[in-house]
This record gives sequence, C-alpha cells and structure tokens, in this order.
Amino acid sequence: MKRICILSFFSLLFTVQVFSSYGQTKPLSERMAATVMDIWSDSLWVGRPFKWTYDQGVLLEGVSSIWQRTADRKYFEYIKKSMDFFVQSDGTIRTYEHKSYNIDNVKNGRSLLLLYRVTGQEKYLKAAQILRNQLNTHPRTNEGGFWHKKIYPYQMWLDGLYMGQPFYAEYSAMMGDTAAFNDITNQFVFMEKHSRDAATGLMYHGWDESKQQQWANKTTGLSAHVWARAMGWYGMALVDAIEYFPANHPGKKQLIDILGRFANAVQKVQDPKSGVWYDILDAPLRKGNYFESSASSMFVYTFAKAVRMGYLPSSYLKVAKKGYEGIQNEFIETVDADKINLKGTVSVSGLGGKPYRDGSFEYYMSEKVITNDPKGVGSFMLAANEMELAAIPKTGKGKTVTLDCYFNNEWKKGPAGKDVRFHYTWDDQANSGFWFWGNIFNYTGAKTNSLTVAPSAANLKNTDVYIIVDPDTEKETAKPNFVSAKDADVLYNWVKNGGVLVLMANDPANCELRNFNTLAGRFGIRFNGDLRNAVKGNEYETGAFNIPAAHPIFKTSKKVYIKEISTISVSAPAKAAFIEGKDIIMGTAKIGKGTVFAIGDPWFYNEYVDGRKIPAEYENYKAATDLTNWLLLQLPKKN
Repeated sequence: MKRICILSFFSLLFTVQVFSSYGQTKPLSERMAATVMDIWSDSLWVGRPFKWTYDQGVLLEGVSSIWQRTADRKYFEYIKKSMDFFVQSDGTIRTYEHKSYNIDNVKNGRSLLLLYRVTGQEKYLKAAQILRNQLNTHPRTNEGGFWHKKIYPYQMWLDGLYMGQPFYAEYSAMMGDTAAFNDITNQFVFMEKHSRDAATGLMYHGWDESKQQQWANKTTGLSAHVWARAMGWYGMALVDAIEYFPANHPGKKQLIDILGRFANAVQKVQDPKSGVWYDILDAPLRKGNYFESSASSMFVYTFAKAVRMGYLPSSYLKVAKKGYEGIQNEFIETVDADKINLKGTVSVSGLGGKPYRDGSFEYYMSEKVITNDPKGVGSFMLAANEMELAAIPKTGKGKTVTLDCYFNNEWKKGPAGKDVRFHYTWDDQANSGFWFWGNIFNYTGAKTNSLTVAPSAANLKNTDVYIIVDPDTEKETAKPNFVSAKDADVLYNWVKNGGVLVLMANDPANCELRNFNTLAGRFGIRFNGDLRNAVKGNEYETGAFNIPAAHPIFKTSKKVYIKEISTISVSAPAKAAFIEGKDIIMGTAKIGKGTVFAIGDPWFYNEYVDGRKIPAEYENYKAATDLTNWLLLQLPKKN
C-alpha cells in the first residue's frame, strides 16, 4: 500500500509539472504551437525561396498531434492552409520535382493523407499518390534500400527513414497494400544492418554502399560520427511506421525488436545530469560538443509514444520524463503566457554536397545553432504532446472497449476501389467516424477494437465496455443484422456479470428502433422514436443543452450540442441521467455488477467532436472525455 501511494504521488507530481511549467496553465505544446503560428502564419519560410520542404512536414506533424488531443479547430485549419499553398485543384504540387528523387520530398505526404481522410477531398489523395509514385521508381541500393537523393547515389542516411517510411506505411494501410510492408520492414533492417555499431548500439549518420564518398570509411562505407538528430529521425520513423503495420505481419515484431535495441543504446548516452543528449553522441566529452534540442525532443517523443503504444517497457517513460524536464531547463525560453521559444537546434547537418561536408567532428560543430528552427519546434511539439498524453490518468489501463460493427454494418468504396467499413467506426477519420472518441479511450490506456459478428459470451469475454451505435435499417444496408431476443439475452447476462454497455440510437428515419428496443427494454429503457432538436442549417442553439453543475457524468463540460434526437423513456431499474424540460435525453441502469448508458443519438462522431464544425462554446469533446472517464469508472474492481 505504501509503494502504491508513493507511485501515485510521483504520478500526480509529474502531472502538475507538465501542466504547470513556469507557472502557466497552458500546456507547453500549445505555447510552442502559438509561436509557430505566429512566425509562419501563412506557410513555411525559412530564409529560402518558397518551396515544398520537409521542414514544414515536421511542423505540421506536431500541430496535428495537438489537434488530435485538443479538438481545437485552429490547428486543423493551419494544416489545411499550409498544404493548400502547394496542392492545386488537380492534385499537382507546386515546386515539387519528381525527377530529383529526393526522399525528403515524401515527408509531407502524411499531412496530405490526414487532409484526405478527414475532408474526403480528392486533390489531397491525388497529391499523396504523386509522392507514393515517386517510391515506385526511386533509385535503390543493390539490396533494395532507398537512396537518400538522386544526387547522393548509393547512399542511405538515417534521416531518410523518417522522410519516407511513415508515409509509405500509412498510405499502404489505407490502400490495403499489405505486400508493401515487406519493403517497409526491409528499409529499417538494411539501415540497422549497415549503420549500427556493434559495441555501442548507436547508428552512424550515413552509409555509402559504393564506398566512394570522401566521408565514407573505405571498409564499412560508414560516416565518421553518430549525429544525434539522425538517430532521432530513425527513432521517430520506427514508432510512426509500426503503428500502421498489420497486427500479424512478421515485420512488426522485427521493427519492435529494432526499436528495443535502439532505445537501449540511446538511453545509455543520455546525459545523466541534464537529461538531454549531445549533438554528437559518440564523442560527448569532446571539446565543442553541445546539448542539442531537436534530437533531445525526438528521443523523448520516441520513448513516450513507444511506451504509450506498448512497443517498449514502461520503464522507458522515466527516460522520457528526465529528457523532457531537461529540455525545459536547457532549451525553453518564455516569451509570454501564451508563447515559448526553443533554443539550441542545429540548423542542418549533412554529408557530401556543395560545399562538401566531410562528416568530421569539426564539420558538425561548424553548423549554426539557432532558436525556433522548424525541425526543432516540430519535434518539440510532438514530444510535449506525448508527455501531456502521458499525464492523463490511465483509468483505462488493461481495459478493452469494443465497438459493434455487426448491427451497424455499413460499407463504401475506399480510395483503392475496395469496399471499406465506415460510419461510426474507430478508423473513420471523416465526419462520420469515431476516430476522436477512440483516441480519447486510448489516451486513458484502454485498448479499442471492433466486433464484426453477433455478440456472444465467448467473444465478449475480454471486453469491458461494449458500444452499439445506430443499428442499420434496410435503407442503409441490404441485409441488416437486427438485434434479436437471443442477442438481448447474451448482452443482459454480460452486463449482469460486470460489463458496461453503451446504447446510442438515432432519429427514427436513420435507425432501426423496433428491434433495438428489444435489447434496451431488458434494462428498462425505450427509445421513443420521436425527433427532437431538428436543427436547420447553422442554427446551433436549437441543439444546445446546458449541463447542470455537479453533474455526476459530465463533470467538466458545461454546454453541449446534440441534434435530431430520439428521446427515451425509463422504468426500473433504469433512471434518467439527463432531462431537458419534460424529455429524458439520457438514461442509465444498474444490472448486477454492470451498467448501461443510453442516448438517442450517436453524438460523439467526429463531426461534432473534432472542433471543425460547431462553435467552441459547445464542449462536445470535453463531454466525450467526461463520458469516457465515467464509463471506465463504472467497471467493477477486479480482485
């Protein structure tokens, strides 16, 4: 008991540190984003002509992560505005040159995929396809590794893995191209095989297969030093690419194993006093070497995300916390209550080229170190956001939240021309999906999955929360799976034994209510099949509900938006959870060890949670977080 209390104290202390750094309440990720959106208010200018550059992609990755955590529309709008400077209506990309075969140019493809998956606009898909097509003919080493650039023949750099592979993986997952994951795996395997030092586990910046470069060792083909940011790129590439691997693909385990070796080596060279990392990792005490902020941010991001995703043991979160505290002490400069600067980022380091960069220690030390470099602040936003996610109480740890995809079973043509599930699914990032709600569950440590067959005692055995949303009518699905009395029996017994069931209907024109009420009725709940809050256009106030103070479920949200609702009726053992006028909007029921929550609307789909549509005064994202926490707290304690 004493050990648990001590751990709880340090967890609380870390939470306070994350959200109260320098005495402010605004998280550091958002203060960094405010600086970014001030410096580069229109697009990315870094003292060079306006062009398609990976620097912008790194910035937008950081901004995207903050949007997904906060549901603040300004972040999404910034990403869209930034990409719209380049992407034309036909999908062509201004200033992009295919013939240069520069792997850096592929990086921004992830922002294009986000925009396509959220908005459905074809121009973003076409632009992403242009980048994917580059990989089809991109020159390779003899064993199949992508050259870093056409002008750098037979060379692989650690940097290139981040520039190409996360996009390659995400695109392949979206298109159902499982064969591509063999190639993606090999890129990481080749790089580790050639660049890793067996004694330290560290990885050298570049490898020249031809061994012709002046910077290359004539025996190994390797550059002379371990550049921290290069390893940082490689680590971020691993955690971002692994996320999209099919669960049973053998490459996933291979990459997690590589990540384990990578992490072991990097944590050993973390400066024990400051918690950050030197620019040149294999010569930490050499005169002139310095602490570098972009690499330190990348390592913190890699460790924190890898722990959150289950790729690394939880012990690595300590390494991330120490690194994050060090970044704040060494590199963060307060501008005001809303903004910060990031100092200590080396502007660039490379190999070869004109003027020639020989890879010597003296060369690396000669490059400028600046404040608010886009690669640094982008990486810092990613790291800070991950640490802010780590501070969220892990009430869902060890729990599984299952979403029904049997009673709600809708399909459409995907970007590859194949049928894909959509409408109230975890993966659907468009207005119709539950991507944001799924993320909220995941941030608590809960696992999310889907059930595509009828519920049974066997397939619900390891499910803690089961969500059924908007069962199909014949209008939506040719042969809908209606809720049967048998299904109702299965779910009643599952709830009685401790399960938490969520029933989300819809208005009668869009939901099969007669059979759904067979299930709801077992718990004293009935969807009335009426239509309340029929909102016309943007008359949002028609759908407004004010949450009373000290509501037992919605503890932080004050005003929410719900439109076109079926109200409900309750009888014992159910009771009303939210009443507006004479109408019951939400209900709950306690059955045995379990709990039921019901509402006559899908409510938490992306359109009304992700912040892009409804005004900020409607706190649906907060409400989704409140309900998530309440559902998890209803689960019976396990012995």
